[in-house]
Amino acid sequence: REEREERAGKKEREIEIMLPHVSLPSHIAQGPHVSPFALGNSSLGSTQVDGSGSVVGGESLNVSRASGEVISVKPVDAEKKRTLSPYVTGNSVLAIKYKGGVLMACDMLGAYGSTKRYKNVQRVFKVNETTIVGASGEISDFQYISNLLEELTTQDFCYDDGCTLTPKEIHAYLCRVLYNRRNKMDPLWNSLVVAGVDPLTGESFIGSVGMLGTSYTDSHVATSFGNYLSRPLFREFQRDDMSLEEAVSLMQEALRVLFYRDKTSINKYILAKVEKEEGVAISKPFALDTKWDLKAFVNPSKHAVGSW
Repeated sequence: REEREERAGKKEREIEIMLPHVSLPSHIAQGPHVSPFALGNSSLGSTQVDGSGSVVGGESLNVSRASGEVISVKPVDAEKKRTLSPYVTGNSVLAIKYKGGVLMACDMLGAYGSTKRYKNVQRVFKVNETTIVGASGEISDFQYISNLLEELTTQDFCYDDGCTLTPKEIHAYLCRVLYNRRNKMDPLWNSLVVAGVDPLTGESFIGSVGMLGTSYTDSHVATSFGNYLSRPLFREFQRDDMSLEEAVSLMQEALRVLFYRDKTSINKYILAKVEKEEGVAISKPFALDTKWDLKAFVNPSKHAVGSW
């Protein structure tokens, strides 16, 4: 009997030597689960433990081993932050094809809720000489996406093989990025428009991708309110063989309609175009001519009984 007790004690000491530091697995951080290593008293309370065994929030966690040794796990200083809801947002982005290129437009407002807070926000990003990306939604998430695209451009430059990413490839990449983040329950709160021209074939491309990774391509694309107010105009008047002047005129009319009816827009816009020969060109900010003395604006509640 004494020999059996001695062998059992020796085996326990060997296990302690093999496992000098034991971290709690994340699945026992909450609830009635019992850790195989926490056989003594442990004060879990509302404390959470991440996958590495570090405590997130709360006070230090003291865990007793079977041998009586007490392990103190200190909390992590900073929790991981996610965009739970958008704060500073941009609104509609419009894009259409014309003969030899693509045209994109949006305003320069960064709205803080309903407040027109920032009025000089650039929401069209030049990826390379053949592709531009416009974004609606959370501005900080778009800045993160812009950094990813800059890394791709830098990688292309370092390869120095004469090949650059095409608009279709960038659109496919962004679809994977947004879908990946959606699957992690940490989405990027943006709707993106990718527009450009294939450097080899000269074929125009316009594609859109939403915050959940849903995507489509078309001859004209719009995000946010532009889906409801601008695309009906595009369906009626846009043609793939229209001239640049016709495309600019149609785009300005669509922007004017949006400005009349969308409260989170301002009369300050930029236009960007991509052509095979000239590459990317982004205009300086400009304002549209507006007309507010229409009969419908004089008495807007005339045909809406009960409104103020």
